[in-house]
Amino acid sequence: MESIVKQSLLYDFYGELLTEHQRNVYEDVVFNDMSLAEIAEEQGISRQGVHDLIKRCDKILSGYEDKLHLVSKFQQTRCMVEEIQKRTRQFKETQEADLIAQIEQISNDILEL
Repeated sequence: MESIVKQSLLYDFYGELLTEHQRNVYEDVVFNDMSLAEIAEEQGISRQGVHDLIKRCDKILSGYEDKLHLVSKFQQTRCMVEEIQKRTRQFKETQEADLIAQIEQISNDILEL
């Protein structure tokens, strides 16, 4: 997964678990595309301090994902829903009854995640 996309997803799921200061700095890097120097000046800390804080936040967010797996479950569910949509379109075109059983199985798999 591309780094910025991964950081964004991790932040979306677990960002509220960071401190307000960590959230502000992390958002400036990930969402506002600010440089470490810009953030350091704005926050009144060193550039190295910003760098260390971002690395610490990445580690914290990744740790939550390692324990809770919410992002991976979200991505699995999304793929499965896309598969349901694909098979639903196929069913509309072909009226093939076997597709309904496949859709039901995928739906059951989602419920078991």
